[in-house]
Amino acid sequence: MGTRSGGDMLVEQLAEFGVNRVFSVPGESFLAVLNALYGSGIENVVCRHEGGAAMMAEAHGKLTHEPGVAFVTRGPGALNAAHGVHVAMHDSTPMLLFIGQVKREHRDRDAFQEVDFVRMFSPVAKWAAEISQTDRIPEYLSKAFRIACSSRPGPVVISLPEDMLHERSVAVPCRRSAAPVQAIAKVDAEAVAKALQDAERPMAVVGGSVWSKTASADLARVAEKFMLPVVSSFRRQDYLDNRHPNYVGDLTPGINPRLSEAVKSSDCLLVAGSRLGDIATVGYTLLDAPETGKTFIHVHPDPSEPGRLWHADISLAAAPGALFARLAELDPPPPMRGSGWLDRRVAEYQEWLKPRPLPGAVQLAEVVAWLSDNLPEDAIIANGAGNTAAFLHRFFTYKTHGTQVASTSGSMGYGLPAAISAKLEHPDRTVVCVLGDGCFQMTINEFSTACQFGANIVAVVANNGSFATIRMHQERMFPDRVSGSDLQNPDFAALARSYGGHGEIVSSTDEFPRSFERACASGLPSIIELRVDLAAITTEFSIEELRDK
Repeated sequence: MGTRSGGDMLVEQLAEFGVNRVFSVPGESFLAVLNALYGSGIENVVCRHEGGAAMMAEAHGKLTHEPGVAFVTRGPGALNAAHGVHVAMHDSTPMLLFIGQVKREHRDRDAFQEVDFVRMFSPVAKWAAEISQTDRIPEYLSKAFRIACSSRPGPVVISLPEDMLHERSVAVPCRRSAAPVQAIAKVDAEAVAKALQDAERPMAVVGGSVWSKTASADLARVAEKFMLPVVSSFRRQDYLDNRHPNYVGDLTPGINPRLSEAVKSSDCLLVAGSRLGDIATVGYTLLDAPETGKTFIHVHPDPSEPGRLWHADISLAAAPGALFARLAELDPPPPMRGSGWLDRRVAEYQEWLKPRPLPGAVQLAEVVAWLSDNLPEDAIIANGAGNTAAFLHRFFTYKTHGTQVASTSGSMGYGLPAAISAKLEHPDRTVVCVLGDGCFQMTINEFSTACQFGANIVAVVANNGSFATIRMHQERMFPDRVSGSDLQNPDFAALARSYGGHGEIVSSTDEFPRSFERACASGLPSIIELRVDLAAITTEFSIEELRDK
């Protein structure tokens, strides 16, 4: 192949590993890479902020289970991108962040925008490294892909000294290593089956990131065989069709109180893929640690996870799909306990789906329910953080795997970049993001990216003029003492049009269906601004009711 620059070699290696899209904010520290991307066949989605680029890369990894790739420049560029790395680590998403670095001869001189990125990112990434020799680019990228995708997936950060990218080498791209095979022995599956059969009040909690449509199908079969109520962990609601007769809800802030009590009273808990952290356990109150007081089965791709916090009676290091595939092959006799335990959980879930009227002409619960009833089953729904997301989690019915793109790290600003990334990956599918006004404005500049690259998403923005989650907590703890949570917002519809998109304002619930249809028909990235009453601050209580409580 002859001699090529380090930038050329890096891009060639990415292409060899199947990368067809990267996200970036350009910088002079990696000009050699930008030059190599020209004519490479790899699409370079140029973003407006490094945080947006990193979150788009993370969302790409979440949707494809292949590392999303972002390029940012040194110093402030890398610090901005740390936001997306944190999301990828908490959400167990494969991701690669490449950072342009100062020249090697300038290191340790406090040079312009110099930061020790290995030290900076090591606490928040699976691996952080710097490539100091051009010849070793294939080696480092091979290791980076393997680490990002193996065991519990996560982000890898690679620092690229500017002069190293300009040096030339004759090294050739390497092949990608095969992923390690994770398997469940038949005897282990039989032990799990026996525990589920013997239990009077079993439940399954499904989560994590190592999932697939096949795993979801096997889970459905297993749930039916064992009369097993299935609960999804926080923002993993698309792992089982929510219409399935065994689906009973999700572990989320604002959890259904009856589901909370059911988890506490269960006598056998199968935790598949989830780490079962503080969000899923309501601040570690649903279970005692380390002894849970019940038969506890934990399957997780990271062998260090089962038993780390919760004592596991059965501990399996594998992807959840491997266990459900094995369990689906078994032909157990019907459980002796009858259907009462499952039927009660299903009834409680169905009751929880019924919205109650809240103040205001726009009923957000009804808007979300309309979307649930009218969007295609494969529509992708993205969201960020805040109380608006609670309406989506409670009242939207997820039908198939790969339709929920949300940050389990609770990251503000995630929804819009995630939706853009999803639309670029799946241009033939409807992509909607449901956002609060505070969350939206964290990354609203990426709407320009959507317009530039033809990512025709529909952003449904609930405008109540507040950081509503913070206001909610203030009303609970310091009633009538509002501090730092009010917002002055722009005309979001006019802003959409100024970017070259489509924008509308909805002031009553019955206006929404036609507004949404016009947005889809526009063929443009769209913003639908919902004028929502701040008094309707949660799915369950108004501000006045919170004060009374």
